[in-house]
Amino acid sequence: MTQPLLEARDLVKRYGGVEALRGASFTVHPGEVVALIGDNGAGKSTLVKCLSGVEQPDSGQILVDGEPVSLDSPSAARGHGIETAYQDLAVAPDLDPAANLFLGREIRKPGLLGKLGMLDKAAMRTEAREQFAKFGVSLPDLSVPIGALSGGQRQSVAVARSVAWANRLVFLDEPTAALGVVQRERVLDVVRRVRDTGIAVVLISHNMPEVLSVADRVEVLRLGSRVARFKAAEAQLEDLVGAMTGALAQEDAD
Repeated sequence: MTQPLLEARDLVKRYGGVEALRGASFTVHPGEVVALIGDNGAGKSTLVKCLSGVEQPDSGQILVDGEPVSLDSPSAARGHGIETAYQDLAVAPDLDPAANLFLGREIRKPGLLGKLGMLDKAAMRTEAREQFAKFGVSLPDLSVPIGALSGGQRQSVAVARSVAWANRLVFLDEPTAALGVVQRERVLDVVRRVRDTGIAVVLISHNMPEVLSVADRVEVLRLGSRVARFKAAEAQLEDLVGAMTGALAQEDAD
């Protein structure tokens, strides 16, 4: 297999007397979908925060392309092409989808108008339309506030925004939580399209059938450590549940 794009080795993270990560390890290769699963309190969110620069581990090592790196901020992670779409969406409901796509990265008009802070909304909508089409995000109107769209459409925009700026890896934290069946499948289709472009995806999810339908590999955390790894095509639902509960442990599985 190719060299890992991103690798965590023996990460430890403490919050006072609570040890959220206890020597946790994780691996993702270019162009694959890896599901990161575990029960509540397993350390999934903490691990993702460490790998996306939001938090820094107390010990352990993070490597990008086999080289040790210090992801001491989200900006540092973005410098390596790593983006994150969080469960709370973090969209601006009163802005349209194009404005949300460019949130914090707005395109300004050329010349004096741009220096005065005027945005080039036409350019942003043109680029947004191309990005949404690239990832199969279907929206009825790019001019309506995103708050007027369905949950699945809002989540698809949030995913597309992260992917548009992530040229190597995107973390998706519970991207289908609270969505209906049709909306969930729409978001999963976006995930598949992202993978097909060569961008790696780390999917954090509690939905086991969903994990098995879209992931290439599954890594399981329990009590702050990785306890099992599976090839999704060969894993059974009971294997995942067993690893999450401690009934099954096979950390060395490919």
